[in-house]
Amino acid sequence: MDHTLKPASFSTHESWHRSILKSLLPSPANDKELLLYSYNHVMHGFTHLATYPESFGQLLTTDTPKFLGLQQNFGIWPAASYGEDVIVGVIDTGIWPESSSFNDKGMSPVPKRWKDKCEKGEAFRPSSCNKKLIGARFFINGLLAQGFETSEEEEVEFLSARDFSGHGTHTASTAVGNHVPGVSYFGYARGTTRGVAPHAPWFRGLATSSDILAGMEQAISDGVDIMSLSLGLKQTPYFEDLIAIASLTAIEKGIFVVCAAGNEYNFKTTKNEAPWITTVGAGTLDRNFLATMTLANGVSFEGTSFFPESVFINDLPLYHGKGNTNEAICKDSALDRKQIAGKVVICDSYRLNVSQQIMELERAGAYAAIFLTDKSPEPNTFSIPSLILPTASGTLIKEYVTRVKNPRVKHMKFALTRLGTKPAPQVADFSSRGPSEIIPGVLKPDILAPGVDILAPFPTNKPFMKVGNYDLVTDYALLSGTSMAAPHVAGVGALLKAVHREWSPAAI
Repeated sequence: MDHTLKPASFSTHESWHRSILKSLLPSPANDKELLLYSYNHVMHGFTHLATYPESFGQLLTTDTPKFLGLQQNFGIWPAASYGEDVIVGVIDTGIWPESSSFNDKGMSPVPKRWKDKCEKGEAFRPSSCNKKLIGARFFINGLLAQGFETSEEEEVEFLSARDFSGHGTHTASTAVGNHVPGVSYFGYARGTTRGVAPHAPWFRGLATSSDILAGMEQAISDGVDIMSLSLGLKQTPYFEDLIAIASLTAIEKGIFVVCAAGNEYNFKTTKNEAPWITTVGAGTLDRNFLATMTLANGVSFEGTSFFPESVFINDLPLYHGKGNTNEAICKDSALDRKQIAGKVVICDSYRLNVSQQIMELERAGAYAAIFLTDKSPEPNTFSIPSLILPTASGTLIKEYVTRVKNPRVKHMKFALTRLGTKPAPQVADFSSRGPSEIIPGVLKPDILAPGVDILAPFPTNKPFMKVGNYDLVTDYALLSGTSMAAPHVAGVGALLKAVHREWSPAAI
């Protein structure tokens, strides 16, 4: 901020802002408690308690470099030295620094132009940073001012840059994570994981709009080259959208800004729609995670599955509540334990989601399940052996159950990964398709990137899922969302910046 634009009697903009705030108060008060942030880069202004209702940032929840055409010995990867010396700032939920993806093996020294530090906080020491993770800050004043307690709200469990939810760790490593061989999600997607720009150093700075703005302010001040935000605020006109305003300032300073488009499942729904922001939708990969099933009559099916055990099921009875609609859809409290315990149960598609149906199956003692739906649930939903089949295939299975007196499943096999599936990419069913209802004249999203079942590091501080009586922890998780797509583009932007230092954000 130009210091000539403030009264000469004040040494800093913050002291000026505090003076303004004091002059507006009806009675003396502690301005340190009322002034949340003073902004000098993203805009000229400040945030204070009770200025206006806060809006809350919404998180938009191995094989992708190859899918993007990145090759180790040819093309932009080696030409860009894997993004060396380009600083990527990720505004998100934090970082799990112990993950192998953030080791600094093969990294060059921290760029001399870097201005920030690794901020000490709860369960986070400055020594957690290295030549890969070169800085970590946390911004939580806005959230605390809203009355959130860190002991009760799991999304702000740590008063530090340490990640609790896993979202920030996942997105950061997707953009700039280092090479880590031999990783998988309980056997799925096994291989070497790496970020799109694995040699790019990383800075972390989620909560309310004022906290997000503070993170962007810090990133601009510290000298990042790329800014990645896998989050979005409520749709508003540009002049009220704080991310849009801050992003424009970043663009003016030569910073390439990438944001997620949102997961609204529909047209005319897009977040981060300002024309100067690179807005990213989510697409599929040429990779499927499968289970196979063969009926007693020899007919076989393949379906989607993320069940976290490599089990092989032999010769079990097959059940479908074909005479009762509530049983057929596995509705809550509809299944009779005496009828289905130890069986493979078919659940029809309805308004219920798979996680609700699985809860009912667990209550009733089902051994395994077949869900007939055209939507794939989250990987941590699969707490019993189960697979997803499209509704068209489901018709054949239900016909078999109807015709045969004692229908049975001959065998089921899990934890299979298949590459090269076509067509790919396709727009993910959940991805916001645009255009914005507020600014329909701007075509958004700008670009599609991998955002379905992306394997990346995950914190090990809490169970990822539960199977039976066991809590399962994983250090690599499969997540989907435009949140996962945006860091792919941020990583590619870092590679381009490394090759073409003179390029503007528009050129990138």
